[in-house]
Amino acid sequence: MKTYLVGGAVRDKLLGRGATEKDWVVVGSTPEEMHRLGFTPVGKDFPVFLHPHTKEEYALARTERKTGHGYSGFSFYCGSEVSLEEDLIRRDLTINAMAEDETGKIIDPYNGQQDLANRILRHVSPAFAEDPVRILRVARFAARYHHLGFRVADETIQLMQMMVDNGEVDHLVAERVWKETERALGEQNPDVFIEVLRNAKALARLFPEIDALFGVPQTALHHPEIDTGVHTLMSLQQAAKLSPSTSVRFATLLHDLGKAKTPPHEWPRHIAHEDRSLPLVKQLCERIAAPKEYKELALMVAQWHTHCHRALELKPATILKVLQSNDAFRRPERFEQFLLCCEADARGRTGFEDRHYPQANFFRAALSAAQNIDITAIQAQNLTGKAFGDAVNQQRLHNLLTLKNE
Repeated sequence: MKTYLVGGAVRDKLLGRGATEKDWVVVGSTPEEMHRLGFTPVGKDFPVFLHPHTKEEYALARTERKTGHGYSGFSFYCGSEVSLEEDLIRRDLTINAMAEDETGKIIDPYNGQQDLANRILRHVSPAFAEDPVRILRVARFAARYHHLGFRVADETIQLMQMMVDNGEVDHLVAERVWKETERALGEQNPDVFIEVLRNAKALARLFPEIDALFGVPQTALHHPEIDTGVHTLMSLQQAAKLSPSTSVRFATLLHDLGKAKTPPHEWPRHIAHEDRSLPLVKQLCERIAAPKEYKELALMVAQWHTHCHRALELKPATILKVLQSNDAFRRPERFEQFLLCCEADARGRTGFEDRHYPQANFFRAALSAAQNIDITAIQAQNLTGKAFGDAVNQQRLHNLLTLKNE
């Protein structure tokens, strides 16, 4: 029985990054022996155990055989004779197929260290093509390590394209798509996740609403980058700079979906694209099982972002409508997320990346002014129902008018 540190912990150690989790592979053992040593079984599909003290995961070395489609279409064998090399060859990327023994020696049968040095994300073997989740994982790793100069190997992109062409990607379940997407949105360059999926031809299958934006022109005066898909990725870049929130980044990614539905004869203008975006946002969120809070913010941003851009021109009544429609009084923290998305959209344009966005601060001041009402004085009037609400709104409108005139 031998134990090896494997996967991401080895990779990140060699990159000089701190490893948050440690995974171990056990060679030459059996489930019965692991039980005797006090390990707790947790794996459903194959034997994975928790260490009795550290609670880190220890998996028996295994081989796999493709038996069906998708992530779960495998059978596993975990005999004590399975070697470390046999276990590592079933992993996704060479940089994830390295191990370290108890002396600190690196076992690297598939040249992961060389690919680390060359900043290459390359599949280990043709078995990569048997698991469609790996398309999403490679795109996520590309987003994570882009700032270090990593790129996906051409032959790996070609293999991912083949997986799309042969329909393997269509067997991805919604929960796995969402899990990988959410993790990718949390990386330093989430826009690279979308770019890699597009290069692999997977974006059109997984996120057709986003893929449809590429090639759709916008007015050059306001969008020097012209292409709506390019603008979307630029906005996502800005969202990543403005906020670590994956909700903000997700909503920014979906904010302009309706522009893909603008009739071509109306190009490059996109009148009413906000309304056209809403069913597309709902459709996408439902298909990938996005959580409710992500969907709600995405719908808010899609519907109201142009109102935010025009904040300094709006009448007090319209400003109040925006605040009320977005539940800003009860959920100011979500309204703040909305403002960050709008700022990311405004900055996600060629030449506008560092432009000041006073509209956000104006709406912050507007919310504060509309909250600053004398509720006691209104209650003293013994008003009820609609009359009470009207009195509150009148005071809010008065405060907003004062703000506008300052």
